[in-house]
Amino acid sequence: MGWGPDSGRRRRLVWRGAPGAGLLLIASMASPAAAQTMDVLRPVPDGFLLPQDSPLRRTAATELPAPPDPARAVPPPGGGSASRVSQGPLAGLPAASGAADSGYDSLNRTRKRPKYYPAQRRPKPPPGPGTPPPGELVGELRPSLPPSAAANRPPLPPAMAGSVPGQPPRRRLKIEDDPFGAVGDYVGPFLVKSAVEISAGYDTNPARLANARGMPFWVVAPEFLAVSDWDRHAVVADLRGSFTGYGGSLPASIDGGVNPAPTNLDRPDFTGHIDGRLDVTRDTSVGAQLRLRAATDNPGSPNIQAGLARYPVYTTLGTTVGVDQRFNRLQLSAGATVDRTSYEQSKLTDGSMTSNDDRNFNQYGGVGRVSYEVSPGVKPFAEVEGDNRVHDTRYDRAFYQRDSSGGYAKAGTSFELTRLLTGEVSIGYAARNYVDPRLNRLEGFLTTASLVWSATPLTTAKFFSDTQLAETTVAGASGVLVRTYTVEVDHDFRRWLTGIGKFTFGTLDYQGFGRSDKTYSAEGNLVFKMTRNLWLRGTLRYDVLDSNVAGASSSGTVVMLGVRLQN
Repeated sequence: MGWGPDSGRRRRLVWRGAPGAGLLLIASMASPAAAQTMDVLRPVPDGFLLPQDSPLRRTAATELPAPPDPARAVPPPGGGSASRVSQGPLAGLPAASGAADSGYDSLNRTRKRPKYYPAQRRPKPPPGPGTPPPGELVGELRPSLPPSAAANRPPLPPAMAGSVPGQPPRRRLKIEDDPFGAVGDYVGPFLVKSAVEISAGYDTNPARLANARGMPFWVVAPEFLAVSDWDRHAVVADLRGSFTGYGGSLPASIDGGVNPAPTNLDRPDFTGHIDGRLDVTRDTSVGAQLRLRAATDNPGSPNIQAGLARYPVYTTLGTTVGVDQRFNRLQLSAGATVDRTSYEQSKLTDGSMTSNDDRNFNQYGGVGRVSYEVSPGVKPFAEVEGDNRVHDTRYDRAFYQRDSSGGYAKAGTSFELTRLLTGEVSIGYAARNYVDPRLNRLEGFLTTASLVWSATPLTTAKFFSDTQLAETTVAGASGVLVRTYTVEVDHDFRRWLTGIGKFTFGTLDYQGFGRSDKTYSAEGNLVFKMTRNLWLRGTLRYDVLDSNVAGASSSGTVVMLGVRLQN
């Protein structure tokens, strides 16, 4: 900026802000705890700057009018000249209009100190009274970020920014969580999202046998999500499934003995639930859940019967009905659960069928939970559950009575620290007693955790832990104490290129039988997001089953490439 050739005197310069605001793009990943973080507090690519505090965002007063030129002043009626007392240099402006956030105010109002952002240069203090700070311009609302932080930003149209003269201010739209995420469609009051992922690859040991036999495979995995958009009440339907098919079959006998794995390895996997909440009053709500699980035993499990032609499919259909009551920060929850697990008949390689009625059972139980919100980011809780399992037959195939009763008690807390570390963690104890006196008590400490750490705007780390008391058909074993620990790291190399690394460790303790298995799984994924509706995914996974039983250990490598279509 320079001086006019005909001026002859100095004039003040007014800094004018850019009329547009930039669009902040962030990455996201679907996890169970991601929804716990509020949208306005998530990190953005340029640092830990909140979108609503962005200096590129238009404010209520973006500029100050220039002082009038005395040479062009209109003389007052009746001749003469206006005095400096009757006409100030900024006539018609409110008091302290040019005082920024820390200048003099004749009305003696408290002024706010200027707000600076991470890595922003602070102006040096003035050397003495009456000396303006170096580099500070008259009328500047706040120091700007370096040009590189705002470079290559697509401008926002004035109509969308609400900066058109005479137009009422427009409500700012929510910043897009995932620029390549599915948008979905509204069907009445529901937001519906759907997807299907088709993959193909090769598995070096699909049956998880001691002597590996490789086979190509393909997977079709559809997904459906519907979320209500109501001010009160809520309904969520989340349905996810897959079907894995193999391009061949295994022989009925291996090394002169019966094949411990089915000859046909095709198997389905489905998990779905529909949740509903009815808000009776402001502090009272009634909730219900309908869930369905359809799957098979995992390859390499001792529960698999030898000589099978294919895996028998089991289904678990259940429901939970409960009520939540809030007393200010104290919340009490109670519910009743009913589940039914049933297996289809097993088909053998000789064409005959065998019954699995001894594995079918009904489970009835109840759960209670009390929590107290110590602060908006910390909410400790205690939870107790009890249930009773009744099988269709009194004795199983090994003449053991599998009816049992048990439950668990745990305590923990949900938290949200600095808006970057969120989740829930708890510890407790679980036990189950059986009707048959020959079966020992199934018990153990349980650990449950779900943590999400937004390390940087482009990197997210997750940790999951779970403990279950599962049923088994192994003679002499009361049940299986299953513990699983998973660590996952997601990093966006670009907004359209995401790398995912995952490591899972698990233990399976067959109490009463003496068998103990350990599982290891290391997996790497590379996701190329071409558009919102088309993704490409590459997967490399290595699985290990380490058992203390001779001949039960196995390992396998999976290579897979797939395409995802979503809306």
